[in-house]
Amino acid sequence: MQLPLQISFRHMDPSPNVETAIRKRAERLDRFFPRIMGCRVVVEAPHRHHRKGKLYEVRIDLTVPGEEIAVTRSGPRNHAHEDVYVAIRDAFNTADRLLEDHARKFRGDTKRHEAPLRGKVARLFPYEGYGFIVTADGNEVYFHKNAVAERAFDKLEVGAEVRIAVAEKESPKGPQATTVVPVGKHHIVE
Repeated sequence: MQLPLQISFRHMDPSPNVETAIRKRAERLDRFFPRIMGCRVVVEAPHRHHRKGKLYEVRIDLTVPGEEIAVTRSGPRNHAHEDVYVAIRDAFNTADRLLEDHARKFRGDTKRHEAPLRGKVARLFPYEGYGFIVTADGNEVYFHKNAVAERAFDKLEVGAEVRIAVAEKESPKGPQATTVVPVGKHHIVE
């Protein structure tokens, strides 16, 4: 971190133990993205007039090249945050994930999802509980009835179009479909 860590307490007295827990977690942020320019953490105690549901809020503002990352509480209230250390842990876990995402974008890494493999049922052996699918590139893939989604094995017919996920080294006899999803008559297999 280029600038020193800033820790603020609202509606509560500063606590050396809480501050130590925050410093330990903040030091670990560099593992996810080493070019953090600054980090500000605000720990807010529940208002004194609340009798139930006194939840601590931890906000983290990170300054990184090209962006500012803010971690604030959103979504349903988590009653585990009645413990300040749990609130700190959860806020920093979120910061870790957001920093990982930022690091991926910064490096130019993006997740690429391949289009699911498609094919047609070539042969069925209903009494034995298996069959074979021919993919668009002409490869034949074995599948067992347990791999067919929604227990639709009995509804499959030769020529039916399906979407498949294949495990190459699952079977010593060749590729095996781990998931077979019937796609219906309106989809075209390329």
